[in-house]
Amino acid sequence: MEAMIFAAGLGTRLQPITNNIPKALVKINGVCLLQHCIENLIKQGCTKIVVNIHHFGEQIITFLNTNKFDVDIAISDERDCLLDTGGGLKKAEHFFDKKNPILIHNVDIISSIDLQKLYTTHCQSNALATLAVADRKTSRYLLFDNHNNLAGWTNHNTGETLWAKESDCNDVHPLAFSGIHVISPQIFNLLPKVSAYSIVPQYINMAQHEQIKAYSHPADQWLDVGKPEALEKAKVFIANLKH
Repeated sequence: MEAMIFAAGLGTRLQPITNNIPKALVKINGVCLLQHCIENLIKQGCTKIVVNIHHFGEQIITFLNTNKFDVDIAISDERDCLLDTGGGLKKAEHFFDKKNPILIHNVDIISSIDLQKLYTTHCQSNALATLAVADRKTSRYLLFDNHNNLAGWTNHNTGETLWAKESDCNDVHPLAFSGIHVISPQIFNLLPKVSAYSIVPQYINMAQHEQIKAYSHPADQWLDVGKPEALEKAKVFIANLKH
């Protein structure tokens, strides 16, 4: 199983901690987020991992050169221009063999989600992408129809809503995106050329003609460590994972 870790972000929500280090190197219980993510992906069966870098990217390169992991790790360098999730994925295209689906994981997410099951579920479907989601409170939601197909996206704070099709605006249920997804390699043919853009609006556009599926998991299997107040919760979360 090949995977990509999105680790290039500016980490603005974690300031002032990220004023001098990338968020990927913020430590929980003495171990940085990137290491937690890599070790979890290895445990779940990953044999190759691509890590994109931008903010203090040289620190991540040094970390990966200093700490050897039992997996093939490649670096997709975005230090000259931060490309967001969609552009970052497109730039990393050449690292993958594109014979099998690819697991994508945000570096600031810690979870006990069964990623092998998520991956297998995707492989057994005809979906272009399968998105890990949960029923939890947030400001932005993905909207799915009764067949678990992506139908739209909404921001409850601004009222902004995007629909894949006009007919989708009825009988949908909101679920929060967990920052973990599996994509089929055909998606690279549908992504715009390399530039800075988010993957979520691309999923909405693709959902007009392709299946973008939901993979629901319990909300308590997941934690976003993107804010300082979440760091203490993360210590407890990780400690519980080891029991």
